[in-house]
Amino acid sequence: MTDTMKISLALGGGAGLGWTHIGVLRAIDESVLEVAAISGTSIGAIAGASYAAGKLDYLEETARTANFRTLLRFMDPHFKRGAVMGARTIEKELDRELGHLTFEDLPYPVAAVAADLRTGDTIVMKNGKLVPAIRASMSLPGIFKPVQHEGRLLVDGGVALPVPVSPAREMAPDTLCLSVNLQDDFINRAEMSGIGRSDGKEPNSIAIVRASVGLSLRNLGRYSLALDPPDFELSPPVGHIDMQNFTRADELIEIGHRETKAIIPNILEKIANRTA
Repeated sequence: MTDTMKISLALGGGAGLGWTHIGVLRAIDESVLEVAAISGTSIGAIAGASYAAGKLDYLEETARTANFRTLLRFMDPHFKRGAVMGARTIEKELDRELGHLTFEDLPYPVAAVAADLRTGDTIVMKNGKLVPAIRASMSLPGIFKPVQHEGRLLVDGGVALPVPVSPAREMAPDTLCLSVNLQDDFINRAEMSGIGRSDGKEPNSIAIVRASVGLSLRNLGRYSLALDPPDFELSPPVGHIDMQNFTRADELIEIGHRETKAIIPNILEKIANRTA
C-alpha cells in the first residue's frame, strides 16, 4: 500500500449513534484505502482507538449484543455528586482491552478530544496512556463524572469539537480527510422528538427540549466543520434513532457501511487526480 492511498479520519461524537463508526471502518477495511491517522471525540474516540488497536471485532460484538440489562451494568447508575453514572464497568472493560497500551503503541497516530471545564480549552490527547484519554473524551457532562487528568478537569469533547477534523489533519497533513458527523440529521431527530406531530397537538416540554438540544448539536457540528472543512464529509441519516439508545447497532452499522461504500469511489477519484 502506497502513501497515496491513505486517508485520515475524524470520527464525531454521538453517544449510541457512534456504532455507525463501526460500519464506516468496516467499509474502509474492505476498500483499497488505508488509515493514516484517526482523531475521535467521545464515542468516536472509543471507535478510533479500538480500530487502531485491532479491537474492532470486540467493539462490534459489544455493540451488537447490547440490551437494556447490559447497558445498566455498563453505565453503573448512581446519584453521587457530579454525575448520575459511575461507568466503573466501562472503565474495567477499557482497561481489560486497552489498558496496556499507550498512544505510542498504536500503528499510526490517534487522538482523543476532550474539553477542559476550568479553562474552556479543547484538549487533544495523543500521547501517554490510552484509556484515561478515552475515558475523558467520553465523559458526558452530568452523566459521567469529569476526569481529572494532568491538572485539568475534562469532559466529553463534543462540547468543544464535536467533529475533530483539525487534529486528524495535523497528524496526517498529506492525506485526504474524511469526517463522520453523527449530529447533522436534525429533521429526523426533531420528528423523533415529537415535533411536527400530525395530530395537531402542541408538542410537550420534553419534546421541545429534546429538539432544541438536537438543533444545538447540529449547529455546533456544522460550525466546527465550517471552521476546518474536511475533504469529504459523511452525515449519516441516523436522526431517527435516539442518541441515548445503544441497542440499535445492527441498523447503525449498516448505515455507516452503506454511506461509506457510496463515498469511497469519490475519494479514490480525488486521490487519483492528486497523483496524476
